Amino acid sequence: MQRICVIFLTSQHYNLFMEERKVRVRFAPSPTGPLHIGGVRTALYNYLFARQHGGDFVFRIEDTDSTRFVPGAEEYIIESFRWLGITFDEGVSFGGKYGPYRQSERRSIYKQYVQQLLDAGKAYYAFDTPEELEAKRAEIQNFQYDARTRLQMRNSLTMTADEVQALIADGQQYVVRFKVEPGVAVHVDDIIRGDVRIMSDILDDKVLYKSADELPTYHLANIVDDHLMQITHVIRGEEWLPSAPLHVLLYQAFGWEDTMPQFAHLPLLLKPEGKGKLSKRDGDRLGFPVFPLEWHDPKTEEVSSGYRESGYFPEAVVNFLALLGWNPGTEQELFSLDELVQAFDLTKCSKAGARFDYQKGIWFNHEYVLRKSPEEIAKLFAPYVAGNGIDESMERITQVVAMMKDRVNFVRELWPLCSFFFIPPVEYDEKTVRKRWKEDSAQVMGELIDVLQGIDDFSVEGQEPVVMAWVEQKGYKLGDVMNAFRLALVGIGKGPGMFDISAFLGKQETISRLQRAIEVLG
Repeated sequence: MQRICVIFLTSQHYNLFMEERKVRVRFAPSPTGPLHIGGVRTALYNYLFARQHGGDFVFRIEDTDSTRFVPGAEEYIIESFRWLGITFDEGVSFGGKYGPYRQSERRSIYKQYVQQLLDAGKAYYAFDTPEELEAKRAEIQNFQYDARTRLQMRNSLTMTADEVQALIADGQQYVVRFKVEPGVAVHVDDIIRGDVRIMSDILDDKVLYKSADELPTYHLANIVDDHLMQITHVIRGEEWLPSAPLHVLLYQAFGWEDTMPQFAHLPLLLKPEGKGKLSKRDGDRLGFPVFPLEWHDPKTEEVSSGYRESGYFPEAVVNFLALLGWNPGTEQELFSLDELVQAFDLTKCSKAGARFDYQKGIWFNHEYVLRKSPEEIAKLFAPYVAGNGIDESMERITQVVAMMKDRVNFVRELWPLCSFFFIPPVEYDEKTVRKRWKEDSAQVMGELIDVLQGIDDFSVEGQEPVVMAWVEQKGYKLGDVMNAFRLALVGIGKGPGMFDISAFLGKQETISRLQRAIEVLG
C-alpha cells in the first residue's frame, strides 16, 4: 500500500511557516445566483484571518460551469461585500498582479497544466458518451469511474495513441480524468479538524477538463489558481471537505507539495431547528433572509428578501455571522470589525454545525440600534416620516428617536410606534378605552386642560411638578389620570413618559388632543 506523508507542524513550526510566507487567502464564488449567507460567513472568516496576519484577501470568480451562469450574479456578490464592509486586496474588479481572476478568462493557462498531467501519465482522455455512462450505471450498482472500472470504458487507457488522436482530430468531445491510484492513504492536515485520513479507493477519477467548452472543472482550476496566486490557506465550508483528498493528490501530481496551502473546513450552517443544512426554504418558512441583499431572479422573476432591505445594519450581520461556528472564549458578544480581527482564531472554530438562530440576529440588530446615536438613527428614520406626508425638522425627528429607539429592533419599526408624535389619533384603541377611560375621565381631563393652560414653561421640568401637585391636591389616583392623559394624546396605552410626549407636542397641540378625546369619548 502506498502512503502519502504530510508533515504535521507544531505550533512553533507553524509560526515560523507563517513568518516565511505572506498569508494569502481567497474567496471564490460561482456566479450562479445570489450569495448565500453561508458564503458570506466563509468570506468573513477569510477576511478576518488575512487582516489578523497582515496578509492578502483575493476575490476570484469560479465560472467554469458555463451552463449555470446567471446574469447579474457577479455584480450582486461584489455589491454585497461592499455593503458589509468586507474589503478585498485584489481580484475581479479590484486588480492585482496575478490576474485574470475570472476562471473563464484563464483557458490557456489551464490547458498547459492539463497537458502536463497527461504527459506525466497522471491523467487520461475519456470519450464515454452520457448514454454509455448511464448504461454502465445501470449495469453496475453504485458505479464509480475508477481503477476498478476505467479499463471497461472508452478512454486513452484502453485505446492506442493513434485511435485517441483520430477521435480528437475528428472533433469528438472528450473529458480529461485524473488517474487516482488505489491503496493510497491520503492525509489532509486541517487547522480545525486535525488529521483527516481517507483512502484513495473511495475516490473516483474526477473530470478535470471538458473539451465541450474548453474549460476545466472546479477541481483543476481551483488547484492551479491557488498555486499560481500563492494562496497559503484555503478556508472554506465543510461541504468541500470530501474534495480535499483529491486536491492533495493533485498537488502531489504536480510536484507542488512545498506550496500546498493549509486547509480549514468550517462547520455547516444548520437550520434553526438544528438538523440539516440551512436553505432558502427555511428563510421563506420562518420569515428571515438567507441572502445579504434582495435578489431578483432574472429567470423566474422571483424576489427573495435580503438583510439590507429587511433593515439590518451591516455591522450587526457581520457580528452575528462571526459567532456562528466560532467562539472567542469570552463572554463578549458585541464586536466591531476591528475587534473581530484582533480576537479571531481559526483553531477556536467548532467542528460541529452551527444552528442558525435568526432570532439572535434580530437581537444583534437591536443592540446596534442602541449603540447608534439618535442623530444616526434619525437620518435613517426621516424618509419614513416624509413618506407619510409629514414635513418635520431633523431636530424634532431626532428628539422622537431619542425617546423611542430603545423599543425597536429595526428602524422601519419606529413609524408605527412614533406616528402619534406627528399625527393626532383619529380613533382610540377600544380595549384601552374600556380599561382606562373612566366615568369621570372627561371631567378630570377638562380640569387638566385648565391646569396646563396656566403653565408657561411647557418643558418636562415645567409641567411635571405642577400637574403632580394638582393630582395630589385633588386626591385623584395618579394612574387613572395618567392613563386617560396617555389615551387622549396617543390613542393607545403605550409610549414613553407622558410629560416627554406633551413637552414635544407643545401646549396648543396637547390641549387640542385632550379636547378632542373629551368630545369623542365623552
